[in-house]
Amino acid sequence: MNIDAIHMREINMPLAYPFETSFGLTTGRRILLVELECEGLTAWGECVAGEHPYFSDEMIDTAWIITETELAPRLLDAELQHGGDVPDVLKQVRGHRMAKAALENAVWDLEAQSKKISLADLLGGTRDVIPCGVSIGIQPTLEKLLEKIETELAAGYQRIKLKCKPGWDTHIFEAVRERWPDIMLSCDANSAYRMKDFDHIASWDQFKLLMIEQPLWYDDFYFHSMLQKRIETAICLDESIRNRRDALAAIDMNSCQIINIKVGRVGGFSEAIAVHNVAAERGIPVWCGGMLETGIGRVHNIALSSLPNFSLPGDVSASARYWSQDIIEPEVTVSKAGEIPVPAGADSGYAILRDRIESLTVRRQTLRAKARVTA
Repeated sequence: MNIDAIHMREINMPLAYPFETSFGLTTGRRILLVELECEGLTAWGECVAGEHPYFSDEMIDTAWIITETELAPRLLDAELQHGGDVPDVLKQVRGHRMAKAALENAVWDLEAQSKKISLADLLGGTRDVIPCGVSIGIQPTLEKLLEKIETELAAGYQRIKLKCKPGWDTHIFEAVRERWPDIMLSCDANSAYRMKDFDHIASWDQFKLLMIEQPLWYDDFYFHSMLQKRIETAICLDESIRNRRDALAAIDMNSCQIINIKVGRVGGFSEAIAVHNVAAERGIPVWCGGMLETGIGRVHNIALSSLPNFSLPGDVSASARYWSQDIIEPEVTVSKAGEIPVPAGADSGYAILRDRIESLTVRRQTLRAKARVTA
């Protein structure tokens, strides 16, 4: 596969509903999309870097610069056989995993199209449907939170994840458990707690949570290991896991009992599969996290979630939870059983709404391959 052109676009999309975490409140997204042209085929990728370097050290503006000046030129010069070749092509550039993932994932999509198979099959997926959970941001009031949970349970979601932070945790869990004692419930702290909070976090064992996601520092294994020894509830690591080596270290240190795989966070499908595989070998379940993706990233998450060790409901929820109108059709929907079907066959099952993307585009850039000399 020789990439002929890479089109970069920044689109601005307002969220259908505000989403609050311990990082702050998000009401809209600036999103970097890449479109690859290759021998008559086109494929899209989405960079999940945020507007600010809060979740990671990447942000959309750094991703734009590094894609335009470093990553895209290397990809245009490369001769590719597989999507899995991309990490080696881009390895001279350190970090910038979310920017790399947008390009790599699009190449995997191109490969699936060229082989006339589904992206899920190419990745090694085995599921026809994936189980879905939902992530609920911090709400203005407890009453509003309970209303939100009731709505999501009625929609069929199999697992409820509550964003939490100091001051919005124990009393919230108490109220939810009192009303719904048997639902699959977890929480996500996004690194909002410290060692002084160990006893406080240990008190959450009473709520029988499925997991406590990334309670401590975003780059830590050691103190999470100390905390895991203190509590019965499984710790799930998210931000700390950047690659297969991190996953191995965290598992061997008993820093977690569950891993959240976000394909952008680990740098693309290749590393996501590697993390999935090493976790499966060690008996650690994984699930697919979300980053407020458009339908382009959401469809890629669906394909990844079809791999066998994604045994817990992920955050791959319906488009309508985030967008009044997505940029694909049909939009991603969740069944009353809390499942999303995995597209089969060469057609992804979703079409890109080019007119919609054009209406949302605020900047663009196109890079083309140099003329190739043939013998």
